[in-house]
Amino acid sequence: MRFLDQAKIYVASGAGGNGCVGFRRERNEPRGGPDGGNGGRGGSVMALGVAELNTLIDFRYKKHFVAKRGRHGQGAHRTGADAPDLLIEVPLGTELVEEDGETLIADITRPGQCFLLAPGGDGGFGNSHYKSSTNRAPRRADPGQEGVERWVWLRLKLLADAGIVGLPNAGKSTFLSAVTRANPKIADYPFTTLSPALGVVVIDEHDFVLADIPGLIEGAHDGAGLGDRFLGHVERCAVLLHLVDGTLEDPAAAYCTVREELLAYGKGLEDKPEIVCLSKCDALDTEARKERLEILTAAVNSQVAVISGVSGEGGEDALRRLWYIISENRRGSVNAVDDTKKREYHPLVGIS
Repeated sequence: MRFLDQAKIYVASGAGGNGCVGFRRERNEPRGGPDGGNGGRGGSVMALGVAELNTLIDFRYKKHFVAKRGRHGQGAHRTGADAPDLLIEVPLGTELVEEDGETLIADITRPGQCFLLAPGGDGGFGNSHYKSSTNRAPRRADPGQEGVERWVWLRLKLLADAGIVGLPNAGKSTFLSAVTRANPKIADYPFTTLSPALGVVVIDEHDFVLADIPGLIEGAHDGAGLGDRFLGHVERCAVLLHLVDGTLEDPAAAYCTVREELLAYGKGLEDKPEIVCLSKCDALDTEARKERLEILTAAVNSQVAVISGVSGEGGEDALRRLWYIISENRRGSVNAVDDTKKREYHPLVGIS
């Protein structure tokens, strides 16, 4: 299935049904009075989070979503039927953004989470609604309320526990395929990976989701090489796995390039925990490995792991370090939810 992480759709809710002007007409009842019914409510348009989806590709072919209008009212006090609501299924991690591309409407992150995009119009009142002591035969009925029309951007940001970042051809996809059952395209040239990929890592009877994004280049935060869209996929990650190609003459420069892009992009990426690894160590001899490791360690100013997606060297240790940070993050999230529940406000007793 092809991957698409951004789409623009048009949504329109249904108008309400018109009210009816009607009068009761029966034998021996010359003045039966008004009996016009109200119109039905128009259908609303809602976005629904679905766990089974992982791409927005369907919205490339279907961009317009229009709900039906409510049925009109009829005589004998018959109210028009409400129109059914229109549900738009989106993958988890989808952000709903206004047409200006900046204003966030909602963030769909849970299965079954529903958000109202366009409310249906109310049905109009029939003339029986306006019957009063001074007006026994009203001839007024209201038209149904018009529906709401709008354009909405859908932006998918992957829900992963850890994300792999690095320059193009740093061995990210090779490492992902080695530690998970994912099958990303792998080749010995830059920009082999053109779309994000997910894989499930199992280590010491624990599991977490690892995301691989295409390689970043200088200016990625400004959109160079679609870097800003790719960086969005690791915004939700608890930790970053930064791979630096060990075959480069200056691995420190490669590391600094990616760090500068993370800092320029912002949104908390620069503050996320990071595990730096010197990759492709299987292609280095002992002397070259030692030299590149010293250069990178001096630039990072912290411990640097040495890994290889081909030989598997250092892979399990890196995964255990990732899991330690992820488990701590999950534990902190659970505690935060518990604290919120403990301080839940009750109208009669205040904050419990």
